[in-house]
Formats: sequence, structure tokens, C-alpha cells
Amino acid sequence: MDKKVKRFIVPIFISNQGCPHRCIFCDQRRITGEEKIGPDSVEGIIKTAINSSRFRKEQGIEVAFYGGTFASLPISYMKQLLEPVKRYIENSIVKEIRISTRPDSINEKVLNVLKEYHVKTVELGAQSLDNNVLRLSKRGHTAEDIINSFHALRNHGFKVGIQLMPGLPGDTKDVFRKSIEKTLELMPDMVRLYPTLVIKGTELEELYNKGIYKPLSLQEAVDICVEAVLALEGKGIPVIRIGLMNSGSLIKNIVAGPWHPAFGFLVRSKAFIENCVIPQLKERKTKDKVVIFTNPRIIPLLRGHKNEGIRMIQNKTGIEIKQILPDDSVSENKIRLEAV
Repeated sequence: MDKKVKRFIVPIFISNQGCPHRCIFCDQRRITGEEKIGPDSVEGIIKTAINSSRFRKEQGIEVAFYGGTFASLPISYMKQLLEPVKRYIENSIVKEIRISTRPDSINEKVLNVLKEYHVKTVELGAQSLDNNVLRLSKRGHTAEDIINSFHALRNHGFKVGIQLMPGLPGDTKDVFRKSIEKTLELMPDMVRLYPTLVIKGTELEELYNKGIYKPLSLQEAVDICVEAVLALEGKGIPVIRIGLMNSGSLIKNIVAGPWHPAFGFLVRSKAFIENCVIPQLKERKTKDKVVIFTNPRIIPLLRGHKNEGIRMIQNKTGIEIKQILPDDSVSENKIRLEAV
């Protein structure tokens, strides 16, 4: 797909529908604020999207079913939700369908239904590829289930994504690093990173209140995700989301954890600075004052949240940044320096 034509993604949240049990960290209704939907709701959501000022027919719509476990829904209900979308695919309004689902929900019958209804992308809610972390989180499946489902989907021609949650019980920086290494071996089409938050009404909240579970600090979560982003995108695997979406229903139910409304930006800024900026500055043999020229789209990442990026650069290199100026001729992963 041409990079200039960015698809209009229309999310449809199915909350905890299809989930065989409740994982210790999860309360989808508190996260999304959504209740059970039916085919009429799906039809209405698509019509609203078509009437939106954002809709362009040449751009098309991608319908994305999020939350819950789509592939564990009763087959008849799954078809009811997909049927209205299928009609819009046949008239080229909807270009693609994606679903998110548990790894242990994938079987031959489900795969055939997904193919029949033109689903193109399946995101697996893996959360971790460490069996101890999965056990402590009461996921009800193993890392081997994730790997087997991944290969089954790939063998049937689906694009496959992996969703990971650093900071779950039993997880550490080294443990999560191994999950990333296993993800790199799979080479998914995309990855999402959702640092673990403590949500009201979950078993994880009980463990937190008893002092049994300690969530990641904001800085720990940023650092872990920076390392993951650099490793994944260094191998050509796009990280398409970092941190949960900002919503009122989520914010009012967060008890603890590394929440920040611009979490993804914090990670992207630090990743760019550590991977692209600091190495170039450290190549300079003298400590001096500089003006940095960079692509205009990169300036916010370079500055960082509340200019934290500039302070980080100066602290790590000893070079004083006098100005940051736009230069369209500089590529998005480079900077140009001039001494003052």
C-alpha cells in the first residue's frame, strides 16, 4: 500500500466477549467502556465512519475488532459480526478486517471462517512468551501455544501481529528481553507494546494492595519499551502501538502502574535520541556548543516531552545545544551539526 494513503481504521470493541476466563490484569469494560455489541451495532459504526469527514473511498476503511477473544466467540455469533462488514468489502468500502484474539483460540474451523469473511490480519494477545509469566498471570495457555498459533495463521496466509505486556507478575527486564528475542525469531508483521497497568476490580489490584505485586515505574517501562522498539524495528518489525489508548474510562480506573497520556511519544523520543542523536554527537572529538539541524517532523522527538530530550542529550554528551532548526534536506534518522 502506498505510504501516502493511510488507511482509516475503525475500531469495534467487543470487551470480554469470547474470553474463557479473566486474566489477573484484565477488565476490558473498564479499559474500553464498551458493552456487548451485535450486527446492528457493527453496521452503525461503519455507517458513522463512512459519513465522517475522515472517510475517503480511495483510502478505504479497515475494520478492527479489539478486546475480548474474537476467535473464541461462538461461530454463529462470529459470523453475525462479520456479515455486515463482508457486505462493505464486496462494494470496496472496507478494504480489510483485523481481529485480536487469544493464541489458544486458533483452530482449523476458526481459520476457515476468518478466511471466508475476508479477515486479513490477526493480532495474538500473547502478553509474554515466558511460561512462568503466563502462569502467574493466569493466561491459561503456554508460550508454545503462541508459537503454534502464529505458524498456523502464517500458513493460512494471514498477516500476524503480536501484543506484549512488559511488567506482568514474574516479568523482569531480562525475562521480557527473552520474550522480545523469541518474537524476533517469529518475525511477526507488527507488534504492540502495552506496559502493565493495575486496573480497578482486577485480581492484580488485590495483589498490588497486598504488596505482592509491584508495577513498573514510568521510567522503567519507558526504558524497557525503548530497548524493545530498537530491537524489533532494527529487524524491520514495525511497532504500531506503545501504551494503551487515552480514554476517560481507562484513566478513572487506573490504580497504579506506568501510565502517561503520551507514553508512546516518551518511548519514541528516547529511542530516536539514543539510536540516532547521541551516537552522532559522541563522534565529535571536542565538547562544544552546537546547532542541530534535522527534519521538521523529527524536531518534537528530539526535544522530547517538556524538553527532556535536550537535557538527556546534554547530560550524556556534554555538548550544549544552542538551537534546533528545521532542514528538509536531512533524512528522518539523521541530524546535521554546526558548531557555534
